[in-house]
Amino acid sequence: MIRTKVCIIGAGPAGCSAALQLNKLGVDCVVIDKAVFPRDKICGDGLSGKVITCLNRIDPEIVKRLDKLETIKLNSWGATFVAPNRNKLEVGYRPDYDQNSTTQKSNPIGYVCKRMDFDNFLVEEIKRCAHVNFIDGVNINSYLLESDGYLISADNDFEVKADILIVANGAHSSFSKKVANIVMEPKHNVAGIRAYYKNVTGMNADNFIELHFIKSVLPGYFWIFPLPNGEANVGVGMLTEEISKRKINLTKELKRIVESDPIIKERFKNATLLGSVEGYGLPLGSKKRLLSGERYMLVGDAASLIDPFTGEGIGNALYSGRYAANQAAAAIVANDFSKEAMYKYDLDVERGLGAELRLSHRLQKLIMFPWLFNLLVNISNRNKQVKELISCMFYEVDIRERLTKPSFYFKLLFNR
Repeated sequence: MIRTKVCIIGAGPAGCSAALQLNKLGVDCVVIDKAVFPRDKICGDGLSGKVITCLNRIDPEIVKRLDKLETIKLNSWGATFVAPNRNKLEVGYRPDYDQNSTTQKSNPIGYVCKRMDFDNFLVEEIKRCAHVNFIDGVNINSYLLESDGYLISADNDFEVKADILIVANGAHSSFSKKVANIVMEPKHNVAGIRAYYKNVTGMNADNFIELHFIKSVLPGYFWIFPLPNGEANVGVGMLTEEISKRKINLTKELKRIVESDPIIKERFKNATLLGSVEGYGLPLGSKKRLLSGERYMLVGDAASLIDPFTGEGIGNALYSGRYAANQAAAAIVANDFSKEAMYKYDLDVERGLGAELRLSHRLQKLIMFPWLFNLLVNISNRNKQVKELISCMFYEVDIRERLTKPSFYFKLLFNR
């Protein structure tokens, strides 16, 4: 049996973020994942400014090493929102984005990188850490809370005893379902499909990711994210509730958009599908949930923290992992692993991400009404305050502070 202060289940962005932060704090931990890396993860592959900001806060050297891996990523400076009427809103990953700034161009705040490559990069980073014991290829299937910690085990007699569990094993986490009682709810879950294409044309010069709010997939969107080597991550995501209600086949809808949409089809005229179309689920942070209990905390997709409007999942996963690591370290110092102590993590998530997730949920509801969303895009193109607000959703977790200031709403309404 392995004995450790903290055991992290899952080595995706949330789990690795927790491990990296614990290492920074000098706390020993064990990280376990059922996969053997590198492994694929179905995703949009966008690394927004929030991802880079969080990694910088853990250790700027991590970002420097990531930046040097030029062959696996594409520098990206923002996102393009395309309204149902096809008007565009281009938002930089930083509020002061300037497409003509050579300084900003030499210091990208975001990337597009396949999850197979990015997750493997993070795993290689935790392997560098003196306080992290990484174990892959082990599928934990038993969790037993005892008086002195959690005993977790796999079928091959593998066992770990930990004072604290950080649960980071994704949207289908058995722990989240069986212990934390978090279940998939169709109105708070998105079904998505992803495909890789070669030679899609019409990409933004600064490699902005594209979110197309096409009427047939509302409330959801069709996306195109540019990748290295002339590739693109292309997909459709839509509320599970709406898919069931309208009996939509997402794979057929993706094909219809690519082949028949009057604007999109021109960009795919010479494009080639690489491999197969894959599907996955995105548990949204559109509902507040209890994310902790006695001796445990849920992070990332296991905590259902995906942005309801933008689909941002990696940045929120990294932040939640960092919050959980800080709380784990505090609990160890206090020798208090009660549910009351662990609840401080929930408060950190609320302070850091709560206002942003609520705002995103409102925007998600707004796109149910195409004319309103068209209006929002039109206003945003004229109003610097709205543009900056959306930019902050990708860059920095400071929306809560802005939303509490009356002056912000005055500028929002009257600054044209």
